[in-house]
Amino acid sequence: MAPTPSIPKAAFWMALSIASFLAMSVAGRATTSVLNVFQVLELRSVIGFFILLPLVFTSGGFAAMRTGRPLAHLVRNVVHYTGQAAWLYALTLIPLAVLISIEFTTPIWTAILAVTFLGEKLNRPRLAAIALGLIGVVIIVRPGVGSADVGHMVVLGAAFCFGVSLVLVKSLTRTDSVVRIIFWMLLIQSTLGLVPAIYVWRNPPLELWPWILMIAFTGMSSHFFLARALAYADATIISPMDFLRVPLSALIGWLLYKEQIDMFTAGGALLILAGNLLNLQRKAPQAAEAATS
Repeated sequence: MAPTPSIPKAAFWMALSIASFLAMSVAGRATTSVLNVFQVLELRSVIGFFILLPLVFTSGGFAAMRTGRPLAHLVRNVVHYTGQAAWLYALTLIPLAVLISIEFTTPIWTAILAVTFLGEKLNRPRLAAIALGLIGVVIIVRPGVGSADVGHMVVLGAAFCFGVSLVLVKSLTRTDSVVRIIFWMLLIQSTLGLVPAIYVWRNPPLELWPWILMIAFTGMSSHFFLARALAYADATIISPMDFLRVPLSALIGWLLYKEQIDMFTAGGALLILAGNLLNLQRKAPQAAEAATS
């Protein structure tokens, strides 16, 4: 039985997801500076699987993890694994705030895909959000000005993958529990990444293990909290809430890595924020009316 829609509950779980994603960004920067992206992903999935096991056992054990939609889980995780690998690779190429800003093309893809596959409505505010988001990304990336930055293109590809993944997660929350969704994510992605991880494997230095454990925990918790949020609200509501990661990542990048934000990144990010806030403000009154009717 699906939970009763609730924007406050969705916002609470989304706040925890944002905190986890930010911590994962810092841990990802630390681990990928030493280890290959594929090894980091494998360690994250395998360790995260064992961290999840207590929740599995309290949710009915392995028998309760059976799903009637194995193909949906497989497709979602192949796409998400591809996006996560691209995202971690981009993290080694461009400043954190730039990466997160471009990643926020995800709501654009999410809105389009949610309309196509979930039957959600694409009204004028959502169309405006898409338009402003696209303009914002063009301002940040500035195609045709100088040489193309590989990091920009890589994270754009990652954002599309995340949009597909987000829509599939929303669909899966209609039939599968959050624990089951995360269980299959970690199991499938551990299997997908095993061969490439073995190929590039090197023993992690001892001082790197706290960062490895952090990325493993947050890699699981961020998606657990995100799936909980998606159980309480539409994908097109959850994605705009996630925009808080842009200013917070800029602050982290400045404090930890001395990264500076230029006017193009700031202006583009503000346009994406404006579109997302327009979408969010339009949806909130509709949700409130539905709750009181």
